[in-house]
Amino acid sequence: MTRFSQLFPLLLLAALASLTLWLDQAVQRDERKPEAERHDPDYIIENIVARRMDANGDVKHTLHAERMTHYPDDDTTHLLSPRFTSSASGQAPMTITSRTARISSGGDDVYFETDVRAVRGAYRDHSEMVMETSFLHVTPDENIARTDRPVTVTDAHTVAHAIGLELNSETRIVKFLSQFKGTYHDPDRAAKRR
Repeated sequence: MTRFSQLFPLLLLAALASLTLWLDQAVQRDERKPEAERHDPDYIIENIVARRMDANGDVKHTLHAERMTHYPDDDTTHLLSPRFTSSASGQAPMTITSRTARISSGGDDVYFETDVRAVRGAYRDHSEMVMETSFLHVTPDENIARTDRPVTVTDAHTVAHAIGLELNSETRIVKFLSQFKGTYHDPDRAAKRR
């Protein structure tokens, strides 16, 4: 027997094993997408209401949404038609609405997007205040809301336009960041003219 005839069965077996391995990998490569590349929700909740309480058991924040969708790959949560209400003792609640919002991993940041409207109800001698913008970044635990986009703020006596804003919902201090233009109507002055 020649040396080739002795090695032929082994070479044929090795070639078949290599071909089988190559075909298996080629088929599986097309069928499966790595999990890291997928952005599929792991849960969807409709008509959700979530409340966060303070140490005394009083409601601190309330979140309503038509739909909440969580994505495990980046641990973000997407909201449809969110309504977020922040309650500070002794002050009127601040309610923020928008078409959509995203909540970061850990829930520390909420990003309201498209037709964002924040309304602080009237309280004591303060009139209702309305803020409108296209984007608002809220850090609920710090009571801070920020935007770097055009914003309009109105109340009973004032209309203000600016690019960018920072609002502290606890102190109720509003900082306009740039290109501020405002109009103030003094109700006392109008009353004196009569």
